[in-house]
Amino acid sequence: MPLTTGALSGPRRRSLLAGVAGAALLTGCSDAGEPTPGGARGTRSASAAQRITARAARDSEGLLDRYDAALAAHPALAARLGPLRDEVARHAKAFGAPARPSAPASPTPTASATAPASEKDTVRALAAAERDLAGRRAAALVDAPAELARLLASVAAAGAGHAYLLTED
Repeated sequence: MPLTTGALSGPRRRSLLAGVAGAALLTGCSDAGEPTPGGARGTRSASAAQRITARAARDSEGLLDRYDAALAAHPALAARLGPLRDEVARHAKAFGAPARPSAPASPTPTASATAPASEKDTVRALAAAERDLAGRRAAALVDAPAELARLLASVAAAGAGHAYLLTED
């Protein structure tokens, strides 16, 4: 008879972080300048790197919008969400997105990133968004050149950490 402890469903923090770290180790050793079928070195991987980087920047900006909407809707969460929001802003900048001020410029959430009504639901939604994005970034490691794979792995691990922190009460 299995014992239930009331723990959250889904992967444990250690297994999630170990999976992201393992994927980073596997892809971090690949050569970014592998020959393409036409014989040119790095052309295909440079194009893939640009697509992956642009996607990562857009994803980080979208997550940043969600944090800004949550903080605008629930200012009482500023102490808890502010440091995570600032780290997401640094991630976006690392992927080439324009820098944003540490506090949202407008206290009104955007239409595309509205926060749920309750603080608890807002935090849950942010945790789910962090988990989802960390998973997508871990999956993108396979196609990324070495340096970009390391950055993606690091940011994916940070996102998994954010999700964990948001679910801890």
